[in-house]
Amino acid sequence: MLNELTTEARNPASEVLDRLDSLELVRLINSEDAKIAAAVAAEEHTIAQAIDVIANRLTHGGRLIYIGAGTSGRLGVLDASECPPTFNADPKQVVGLIAGGQRAMFRAVEGAEDSPTMAADDLQAIDLCSHDVLVGIATSGRTPYVIGALDYARSQGAYTIGLTCNRDALLSSRVELCITPVVGPEVLSGSTRMKAGTATKMVLNMLTTGAMVRMGKTYGNLMVDLQATNTKLLERTQRIVSHVTNLPPDAAIELLQKCDGELKTAIVSHRLGASPDDARHRLHAAHGHLRRALEGVPSTNGHATTNGQG
Repeated sequence: MLNELTTEARNPASEVLDRLDSLELVRLINSEDAKIAAAVAAEEHTIAQAIDVIANRLTHGGRLIYIGAGTSGRLGVLDASECPPTFNADPKQVVGLIAGGQRAMFRAVEGAEDSPTMAADDLQAIDLCSHDVLVGIATSGRTPYVIGALDYARSQGAYTIGLTCNRDALLSSRVELCITPVVGPEVLSGSTRMKAGTATKMVLNMLTTGAMVRMGKTYGNLMVDLQATNTKLLERTQRIVSHVTNLPPDAAIELLQKCDGELKTAIVSHRLGASPDDARHRLHAAHGHLRRALEGVPSTNGHATTNGQG
């Protein structure tokens, strides 16, 4: 029953919510939000397992697919959309699906979340296969659209991961791995766009960032695979090259121009005294891992190493 879910319960701390002034509201919401990090930390081992699986599947040509309804779906679409500019990932590599389709990003589509068959149709439309990972996001853990998606994914041999904020949720029986940050009742009863939404965003950030790091998309904590699609990112690219090579800004810009704007190519070319083409060959041999290219270490079996799974 819906009224038995932790995320639907009334929060004793906010029972007089409408009597609070603005400062009291801010303090209350902030104090409740402070509990979210601990709830996510309690799931750290499960999240780490999920990262390893996702990195392995992506390395071997699979995809990460998020699916959800309402806020959960929107957060999945958001995280997926941020991967291409941040990590230069193929837009088809991380996919976000929301019940009701694109229009549901901006306005609720009545009844969409209640249709398990619609989820199967949506996954068929993108050719979900056994190489993929499906992350079903449902704060309640019982959304029919998400349950239907997970059932279909399992029938196709895809790896299934659940993300819910209610313990012992129905969703947990439909997945191979379930991430369950229990954040407790919301300040505004049932408004899971608040604590549950924040916890969901935190977990999704960890999944994609963690997987991309494992795949060699970073050098230290630098985004060396970013796409310079705007002025801010172009300036960031130049700063990264300057930082890693110790070149002054003007020289870093010149180096990037010689390497057709390719950040990792520029770094390898400068650090190893190689031509841009030779730098590209070294990166290709290391399967895009900048550190391995610089150290002359080829990628194991042509794939990223992920705790024995890659």
